[in-house]
Amino acid sequence: MPPPPPPPMIRVVDLETTGPAPPAHGVCEIGWQDVAQGADGRWELVGEGGARLVNPGRSMPPITQAIHHILDEQVADAPMWHDVARQALDPWPRRLALAAHRADFEQQFCTPALTRSAEWICTWKCAMRLWPDAPSFSNQVLRYWRKPHGIEHERGLPAHRAFPDAYVTAFHLRDMINLVGVEQLLEWSRQPGLLPRVRFGPDRGKEWHEIEDDSLTKFLGDRDIDVRFTAETELARRQGGGFVGRQTLQDRLL
Repeated sequence: MPPPPPPPMIRVVDLETTGPAPPAHGVCEIGWQDVAQGADGRWELVGEGGARLVNPGRSMPPITQAIHHILDEQVADAPMWHDVARQALDPWPRRLALAAHRADFEQQFCTPALTRSAEWICTWKCAMRLWPDAPSFSNQVLRYWRKPHGIEHERGLPAHRAFPDAYVTAFHLRDMINLVGVEQLLEWSRQPGLLPRVRFGPDRGKEWHEIEDDSLTKFLGDRDIDVRFTAETELARRQGGGFVGRQTLQDRLL
């Protein structure tokens, strides 16, 4: 009798880079941590995860070194991105999707050719849907605000290195999947971010349903796609559909 197939999994990844946008910038480290479905249907972290340094093919600007503290000499003999990416990003055939916190950033470097056109879950976008009361939606603020069960404090340090950040994100992803399922997270991730509160201007800090119509109209033409999408969604709610702002768990399940 053949062994049962391995359980489905999602690989959480995090990149450290020389800057925000290729091809001007390159990857200098990738980290990963897998989250898989158990026999009881619950999702949990599996495996040890890992990280690899990558030669970005250019010098590291001081402004990015001040974030991740990776030195040029540490990556001088490391493999290039195209020699590392497929193996790290594509644990075929078990992988259902890739995930990252603010996945739009990782997707710039992790192209469809390197991921077999994998779908992505953005835990930043999903966190705003599931936990709108969070004081911030950064990976680390969510970590200390939520205090996920089972997280090992030291294993998630130092922040802004690829494996520790992927490890922390994996706990957010685990809890998200167990709340609403993979398909819901994928659906939210395909859309722009739905912001729980106004981020700037005289209405800063207010929930979107609290601001006046005139203020809302000004946000409809904003250059930021997340702001624009949120304003459009709130306008649709006022005209009879959708919801933006504080939701109870019961609201989300209805």
